[in-house]
Amino acid sequence: MQIAGLQKTTLVDYPGKVACTVFTPGCNFRCGYCHNPDLVEPKPDLQIIPENEFFEWLEGRKKWLDGVCVTGGEPCLQKDLPAFAKRVKAAGFLFKLDTNGSNPKMLGEMLDAGSVDFVAMDIKAPLERYETVTNAKTNAKVIAESARLIMSKAPDYEFRTTVAPKWYSKEDALAIGKWLKGAKSYYLQQFVPVNALDASFKSGRIYSPAELEELRKALEPFFGKVEIRF
Repeated sequence: MQIAGLQKTTLVDYPGKVACTVFTPGCNFRCGYCHNPDLVEPKPDLQIIPENEFFEWLEGRKKWLDGVCVTGGEPCLQKDLPAFAKRVKAAGFLFKLDTNGSNPKMLGEMLDAGSVDFVAMDIKAPLERYETVTNAKTNAKVIAESARLIMSKAPDYEFRTTVAPKWYSKEDALAIGKWLKGAKSYYLQQFVPVNALDASFKSGRIYSPAELEELRKALEPFFGKVEIRF
């Protein structure tokens, strides 16, 4: 599997665990607010970390790390991701996957194999607005199927949306709530207007803490837990 970056220790990427985070290159979405543009459209000279080199390093971290997070880009574009996850599990670590939900076939196979302990799915918008927000050809049924698989099969999971007034309204929040009603947890992530894929997003207004709290309260009836991440 292609590894484009490694954060050797994180206390926030895997809830309640000490982990490392692996970054994979490439993404099939083009969300204007994306904060990892170098991974969305990787340059030809991008340095790739050999997989065996990563696992040699990981072997020496068993005393300190609980798990491995894989994020992107979009990890499910990597055909070797299922084998990578199994290798992480075989080494004695938990495995967390961050995904945009565009590959339910791979996701379902990994969940059935028991190689994923936690899934975080980025919910971009209500299903009918996905193509507008992602700037990509998107099959809403595919996205919905990934969410269904996660809710029914993932040992642990969360849904999350990066939010700002430019593309996420209270009406959008309620539509997402109705779609994912009954899900365990949903996070509103404050947009940080730096390093965005689309430079025009850097000058947009962001929600105030009070506005985010209003959105959170509106979503409470739909989820087991709704929280804000700054």
